[in-house]
Amino acid sequence: MDSEIPIDIDHAKHSVGGSGGHWFRRLTHVSMAIIPFSYHLWGDDISAFFSLSLREFVTLVGVAFIIIETIRIRLGIIIVGQREYESNQISALAWGAFAVCATLLLAPQDGDGLNAGKYTIPIILGLTFVDPLMGEVKRSKAGLKKAIFAGLMTSYLIWLTSVYFFSTPLIYAIILAPLTVLGEIPTVRWIDDNATMIIFPLVVVLLFDFLF
Repeated sequence: MDSEIPIDIDHAKHSVGGSGGHWFRRLTHVSMAIIPFSYHLWGDDISAFFSLSLREFVTLVGVAFIIIETIRIRLGIIIVGQREYESNQISALAWGAFAVCATLLLAPQDGDGLNAGKYTIPIILGLTFVDPLMGEVKRSKAGLKKAIFAGLMTSYLIWLTSVYFFSTPLIYAIILAPLTVLGEIPTVRWIDDNATMIIFPLVVVLLFDFLF
């Protein structure tokens, strides 16, 4: 099996459920945008319902995904919207879930309410919106350059909006927006861009937080 995935592959042809499964996958992807807002606005109430701290709840969710994904791979199950090659390897959904949980656990969260999401919100929104947009541009055969341009514009819009609404430092927005797009470019099977689009900016945020 090749280790690389063609840049302009039409994933709809390789998704369970065909075109309908593909768009269900895209809808699921975009709907993940609610996660950081729910976390910062209602996370304490949700976790308290299960008699857990917020960090314990996020950790438990991450562990649950690991267990479910392990069982799924062992049984070779793929669900609607997943791609054929995901039957025997970690799925894009699982990679995204792991990366989102890591962001909520590791990213600095100073401030109250949504201001505490000055990093978590743009990092996660970069995944939920930039990834499907770039994927559709590439799928249309418009080319990688146009996909990168569209991704950069969207990523900068997300980060600069966070500067205005959530007090994200401007220098972080300038530096990290391209890293979200950079994380979408790798086309290898062993790690999904759902992970790298979050890991790249998250690592730099953590590095800056440590140094400064």
